[in-house]
Amino acid sequence: MTFAATILTLYPEMFPGPLGASLAGRALAEGKWSCDPVQIRDFAIDRHRSVDDTPAGGGAGMVMRADILARAVDHALEKRPDAPLLAMTPRGRPLTQARVRELAAGAGVTILCGRFEGIDERLFEARPIEPVSIGDYILSGGEMGALTLLDACIRLLPGVMGAPDSGDDESFESGLLEYPHYTRPAEWEGRTIPEVLRSGDHARIEAWRKAMAETDTRLRRPDLWERHEGARVQSPSGARRQKKER
Repeated sequence: MTFAATILTLYPEMFPGPLGASLAGRALAEGKWSCDPVQIRDFAIDRHRSVDDTPAGGGAGMVMRADILARAVDHALEKRPDAPLLAMTPRGRPLTQARVRELAAGAGVTILCGRFEGIDERLFEARPIEPVSIGDYILSGGEMGALTLLDACIRLLPGVMGAPDSGDDESFESGLLEYPHYTRPAEWEGRTIPEVLRSGDHARIEAWRKAMAETDTRLRRPDLWERHEGARVQSPSGARRQKKER
């Protein structure tokens, strides 16, 4: 089954972009996924193909019009009514690896790329759109976010990565950051590979990797660590046990 990606954008020339190279590019050539960028301006109603207007209440910048975007959205929904419809916006819910896995397991996704100051809020009230953010920062538009989301999905499609389990130990899959990696040479600029990784003792290696993942997550991403600890101490009944003092 081909994973079909429809992207509603003012810049269709940005797709597939970097997704035309490496693993995603090979998967695209092999028909494991498809890329259909749709020009939003094709749904404009004036000779200038306008898609935005001044913000109600005043203020700087321009806002993408709900009526124009609704035509583009309806076009996409008519073609692929079962595909989840996402909008890339900093006001959306943060994208997680769990959500990526859900999307990758489906038949595809439709992504609306915002621009300017944002999108008329009435569009989100009138259409089944899931607002999604890829981080707490501002980009020039939703296209880079859409590329990020698609890359995260495509690499999980069957046959895209070399080994089916090659992504199982990566950051966020278990709620933790991934453990650190090393390779040859054994010594570089006076720094050596940790002895445990050269021991051949798989039980020790597994324990070391788990401990390093926990330590790095606790130090670098206390927000992830707090969620991980909360999930770990959750009892089967759903009642949270008292955490031990550290």
